[in-house]
Amino acid sequence: MELIRVGDKLISLSKIHTMVAEIFEARSRGLSQAEVSAQLNLDRTLVSRLETLGEVRRGRSIAVVGFPVANKAVLGEVCQRLGVDFVWLMTDDERRGFAESRTGVELVNEIFRLARQVRSYDTVVLMASNTRVRLLTALMDTQAVVPVILGETPLNRDVVVDVNVLESIIKEVQSPRSGGPRPPSNTASGSPS
Repeated sequence: MELIRVGDKLISLSKIHTMVAEIFEARSRGLSQAEVSAQLNLDRTLVSRLETLGEVRRGRSIAVVGFPVANKAVLGEVCQRLGVDFVWLMTDDERRGFAESRTGVELVNEIFRLARQVRSYDTVVLMASNTRVRLLTALMDTQAVVPVILGETPLNRDVVVDVNVLESIIKEVQSPRSGGPRPPSNTASGSPS
């Protein structure tokens, strides 16, 4: 038992650790903060503050994949701020460079490798042309693809994606109350860069 002297108080670190473990064990069983605080004779705000202190992230694991996007940097910042697990965004030039720098076999292998990696996430926000979205959704073989159509195939220009819409989709996916995101009605402005 670790004891620490704070003024005239003697504090037991093991007692604190045990109490915190009890709090989170009860919360993980579905008890509300109020129920836990009443059961353990604590202030409810203490339970809330402990959860905030220890929170690493909320919601499901998310991947965001998009091409060809004009505002790649801004979208990447939003994804980072919201704790998106995997982000792969490309401009039209980057997309073409990605394809042209590989042989046909290398390109197919790389696409399958990336699809396998992206499939490991609970939800994939996929931003591309209509045909690419259909193809990649089938390739990823996941039910939790949120399609964001940037335009009709072929897209030969970068498309500006509405940052607020992407942020709303990510927050909806992360929401523990949501049954999953609803496909957006209009996410791209269609403006070339």
